[in-house]
Amino acid sequence: MKTVSTNPLRLFAPAIFALLFLAAALIPAQTPAPTTTPTRITSTPLSVDRVDPASSRIVPANAKLDRVATGFTWVEGPVWVSGSLFFAEIPSNSIRRWTPGKGVSIFLQPSGYKGSAPYGGREPGSNGMTLDAQGRLTVAGHAQRDIFRFESVDSEAPQPDAVQTVLADRYQSLRLNSPNDLVYRSDGSVYFTDPPYGLRKQNDSDPEKELQVNGVYRIPGAADQKPGAPPSRDNLQLLISDLPRPNGIAFSPGEKFLYVDSTEPKKIWMRYAVLPEGTLADPTLLYDGTADPRPGGPDGMKVDVQGNIYSAGPGGVIILSPDGKRLATLLIPERVGNVAWGGADRKTLYICASTSVYRVRLSIPGLPVVQSK
Repeated sequence: MKTVSTNPLRLFAPAIFALLFLAAALIPAQTPAPTTTPTRITSTPLSVDRVDPASSRIVPANAKLDRVATGFTWVEGPVWVSGSLFFAEIPSNSIRRWTPGKGVSIFLQPSGYKGSAPYGGREPGSNGMTLDAQGRLTVAGHAQRDIFRFESVDSEAPQPDAVQTVLADRYQSLRLNSPNDLVYRSDGSVYFTDPPYGLRKQNDSDPEKELQVNGVYRIPGAADQKPGAPPSRDNLQLLISDLPRPNGIAFSPGEKFLYVDSTEPKKIWMRYAVLPEGTLADPTLLYDGTADPRPGGPDGMKVDVQGNIYSAGPGGVIILSPDGKRLATLLIPERVGNVAWGGADRKTLYICASTSVYRVRLSIPGLPVVQSK
């Protein structure tokens, strides 16, 4: 004989669930609070390919390589901002923030391409980042094909609605390729590289590539551009037009020289004399690493206060003297994309390498992000 339950909850369950569903529909949706993913720092002895004894004054014998964050696809463009490291995770179209003791959170997503359809390329996000003399975060838009600046940065919250000022997006009415890396000069101008790596095909045959050249440009007076004002497109200066793939860019101490590397087909680092008005002269091959078979190539770079250059290169982070002699290579277990100085004393070199962010303590401080006049 089948029995029938007289449990009142069963009898009224459909009505109860209907009321709960209706109440949920009437409550406004709440934006989830920003989350930070804790990271476990792992440390191993740093492997160094020492070529010159002078490297012992730069890299301590007992140096450690810390992996501070991992689990990404391709990280790039690091910059130290108010106690946190900001970096681009290009395939996920985001800028991330790593804070010691807290971990990684999303600062901006999307950071580059903002179309509704799938991008269809490998690198839809932003790329290199730096600060101006006022501390405003300035970004190479990469797939967004521009250079833009945040007028303010909330160090604790995501920035989907932060005011952005576009500093450059076209040269002679043609869209830029995909700005890759950038640096401020003490006069407030911005120098940046513009290879095709942020385009869908990442080469010169991309149908959306409007410029024949892969150039290095200067934006005069970028720091003085008013918030929200359109870029002064007629003032954008093309300074270098003969490098196949210009990529990393940095000034020497005192801004006497500008360094620019080119990733392919040859792995070269160039030096240019900076003239008083900001244009360049005397192009000189500083170093050629084409014969080095180790994984990696010229990419982002920074300079220390003594003029030594630290650059992504074959094998990891290559260290060059001011006259272009390779002193050592910090051997990193992943292909390196870019580096940045961090910490209050600027002796910590942060390294963005493929899936991970690393750091190593060195003996010589790095140059400030913007040098004094």
